[in-house]
Amino acid sequence: MNHSSTLKPSSQYHHPSLIPLPLSLSSSSKRHRFRVSFPRCSSSSSVPLPLSKDLTGIENVVDKLSPPLRLATSAVVIAGAVAAGFSLGSKFGGSRNAAVGGAVALGAAGGAAAYALNAAAPQVAAVNLHNFVAALDHPSMLKNEDIVGIANRYGVKKEDEVFKAEICDIYREFVSSVLPPAGEDLKGDEADRIISFKNSLGIDDPDAADMHIEVGRKIFRLRLEVGDREADIEQRRAFQKLIFVSYLVFGEASSFLLPWKRIFQFTDSQVKVAIRDNAQRLYASKLKSVGRDIDVEQLVTLREAQRLYRLSDQLAESLFKEHTVKLIAENISVALDILKSRTRVLPGVTQVVEELDKILAFNNLLTSLKNHADVGHFARGVGPVSLLGGQYDGGRRIGDLKLLYRAYVTDALAGGRIEDNKLAALTQLRNVFGMGKREAEEITIDVTSKVYRKHLSKAFSGGELEKAGSKAAFLQNLCDELHFDPQKACKIHEEIYRQKLQHLMADGELSEAAAAALLRLRVMLCIPQDTVETAHSDICGSLFGEVVMEAIASGVDGYDAEIKKSVRKAAHGLQLTREVALSIASKAVRKMFITYIKRARAAENSMESAKELKKLIAFNTLVVTKLVKDIKGESDDVSTEELENEGVTKTEDEEWDSLPTLRKTNPDKELLKKMGKPGQTEITLKDDLPKRDRTDLYQTYLLYCLNGDVTEIPFGFQITKKKNDSEYILLNQLGGILGLSGKDIVDVHRSVAEKAFKQQAEVILADGQLTKAKVEQLNNLQKEVGLPEEYAHKVVKSITTTKMAAAIETAVTQGRLNIKQIRELKEAGVDLNNMVSKNMRELLFKKTVGDIFSSGTGEFDEEEVYENIPSDLNISTEKSRVVVQQLAQTRLSNSLIQAVAQLRQKNRSGVVSSLNDMLACDKAIPSPPLSWELPEELADLYTIFLKSNPTSQKLTRMQFLLGIHDSTADALREMGDRLINTAVEEEFAF
Repeated sequence: MNHSSTLKPSSQYHHPSLIPLPLSLSSSSKRHRFRVSFPRCSSSSSVPLPLSKDLTGIENVVDKLSPPLRLATSAVVIAGAVAAGFSLGSKFGGSRNAAVGGAVALGAAGGAAAYALNAAAPQVAAVNLHNFVAALDHPSMLKNEDIVGIANRYGVKKEDEVFKAEICDIYREFVSSVLPPAGEDLKGDEADRIISFKNSLGIDDPDAADMHIEVGRKIFRLRLEVGDREADIEQRRAFQKLIFVSYLVFGEASSFLLPWKRIFQFTDSQVKVAIRDNAQRLYASKLKSVGRDIDVEQLVTLREAQRLYRLSDQLAESLFKEHTVKLIAENISVALDILKSRTRVLPGVTQVVEELDKILAFNNLLTSLKNHADVGHFARGVGPVSLLGGQYDGGRRIGDLKLLYRAYVTDALAGGRIEDNKLAALTQLRNVFGMGKREAEEITIDVTSKVYRKHLSKAFSGGELEKAGSKAAFLQNLCDELHFDPQKACKIHEEIYRQKLQHLMADGELSEAAAAALLRLRVMLCIPQDTVETAHSDICGSLFGEVVMEAIASGVDGYDAEIKKSVRKAAHGLQLTREVALSIASKAVRKMFITYIKRARAAENSMESAKELKKLIAFNTLVVTKLVKDIKGESDDVSTEELENEGVTKTEDEEWDSLPTLRKTNPDKELLKKMGKPGQTEITLKDDLPKRDRTDLYQTYLLYCLNGDVTEIPFGFQITKKKNDSEYILLNQLGGILGLSGKDIVDVHRSVAEKAFKQQAEVILADGQLTKAKVEQLNNLQKEVGLPEEYAHKVVKSITTTKMAAAIETAVTQGRLNIKQIRELKEAGVDLNNMVSKNMRELLFKKTVGDIFSSGTGEFDEEEVYENIPSDLNISTEKSRVVVQQLAQTRLSNSLIQAVAQLRQKNRSGVVSSLNDMLACDKAIPSPPLSWELPEELADLYTIFLKSNPTSQKLTRMQFLLGIHDSTADALREMGDRLINTAVEEEFAF
């Protein structure tokens, strides 16, 4: 059908006298069917529109008339009606007025008919537009000129309400048809199609926006009508699609053209979510077409799609990276299936590597595209891929990645060396897998270690290593080919050596042939001497340690010839150095020593503790000493000289030889011979216990030697059994076991002697007095305990000083000690700093100053108070000055009050004394004139002070302090005798 024929009539119908043929579209529109469906939740709710609309009544007439002809017809109808009315009025009325009336009546009826004819034109145009669109193969074929042609044909404008409403309805139905059902996703071209159709219709944005709102209302009504939750969710998604498409159609203007919030109570955040979610879905659907062969054109297209969908760069980047991760995850899944297949064969490993190479190639492509000059026009997120933070990060999945990485490392080392490109590929694969550097290194080292061992074994067994001129160079070259750390290689060499040593030590003895084999292995692998010694110490030492533990466990009565033989065989057969063997034995022995020490500390009393220490000494003598000799390979026979030199700790300070307890620890030859073999002193507890603990243990046994053994007998009595000098030999051996030096031992003996001397000296000097008889007693006591004179004097001085200090403190507290006596004590050599506390000295200073302010002399010597007295008492001069000023300020006012009180009591000497005290306080801290409520009493005070014949300087200062004016003072001086003889004498008559 020629649609242009329906838009414009032919020229033969332009003549107003001719009636055109009908140009209706209704007859032909029945052959073209265009179905428009509303957005729906399911296909069952589809509502088809009528295919065409029919014209009724006058609309058929208007449809057949062109605008000029319709106007001419209207004129003819009106004219004919007027003429007919005039004729009928003349005929039936018989007068001219009747004829005019008839003309007017029929003319009005004809005008109404003409108006109705013209008023139906917009509706006819709207119906023809509807039928025209229905006749098209697709509504997008509708052009703006088609609409203008239909409007011009019927003489209407696009702005006419009826015609415009039809255009809006066509746009609304088109929008509804373009939006996919709720269960389907957007295709991405909906906004472009709607915009193109809107432009074809020539509809304004506000009118178009109203139609979008109408579509939304229909969807909203469907949401209210549905009864199940799933249907409601589908309609909500359909509404979100409408919001997103509308946002693309109107852009930023949609915020005020489409009031979703006001009409549908859809918040701004919900609008943003709808736009974001649909944009993400569309962009994700675009990404499905992107494969591992992505190119520049695809990236540019993706960037354009992102902008079209108004998707943020952050979300676009995240979606792109997720897509690339999915692509490499496919390769990973294939590789894992091959790797974990039970029927896997060697070519399967090659396939695994091929899949990993595909991942690396894809990653390299993305890396190169990231560095492209036009990367700003590419999709966001282009760059290296990483599985870190994804589904393969953590748990079992990271274990799968480690398996793949191990397979790639194994393949890279299959040829016996690793190329540089493989190293770069491993680094890149580690980054793609998101593995830590340490994890990757552990796998690489593990695989490389096995390969290194394999090649090393081949070179060793084939003689290649032995033929090498430089073993170190050969091994270094092997490490370089495998890119293996030489330090790790050394660890492998050490493990090989240890394994060989353990194999050769299977029978518990290292033969000469085995030693030679180990030496050859050490030379071939370039193993350092310290590494060899450590290996022997650990492996041979563990075997030797078992023998030592068996010997120690035998106890003091079980160290027999068989134990002795096993120790000597192990020490020699394992080829341990004497130092290493002794070190191993030392660890076990010291643990046993600590056990005895713990028992001694846990004993109920010092006597039981000493007995446990005695067991320790016996264990050292009967077991440990034999063990040490057997390790050294020494004979059991000991000469007298050895008895004198071994096992006895001697002091170098002859000053302490006077201590009897110390002297007894160095016995004569006969006692040594009687005691037998001394204990060893090479294994001690010097580094296992603090010095304080070791000296306390030594002192415990020393007191046991001094006090003897106490035995409990019935009825609560005790019997003390004195010890002989042999106990001191054991004490000396205990000092060796504890690792005490000669000075440490001397300090313990001196401390015990000093405590004994001090205890008895305090009884002698209980009263703190040192008489000639007491001195003789102390001298005898000193000789008895053997304490040197110097230390005895210190003890005596300490006791007397303490007693004297207590007496001085008591005297200061009771106020029986003054500064004069303090100076006498200092001249006698008494150290007041140690005898009198600082608080007491400050209290004494305050009391001394108070005595000066209450002496009644009126004198105050600043040098004496501020310098001499603080110096004698050794207190701070600054602090003492503050104390003096505070005391003077207080005493000044108190002295005035006391003077007035003496005045009222008629005590003239007391008045003068109080006023002098006031002058002394004023010298310490100058005071302003004092005030008193009875000025006449101040005058009486001045008169009495005047009568005491003071110096002029004192009298002047007293006048100032009492606030006496010069005239008053002169008058008081002139009438002084009379005043005294009359008033004062009477007042002070006793």
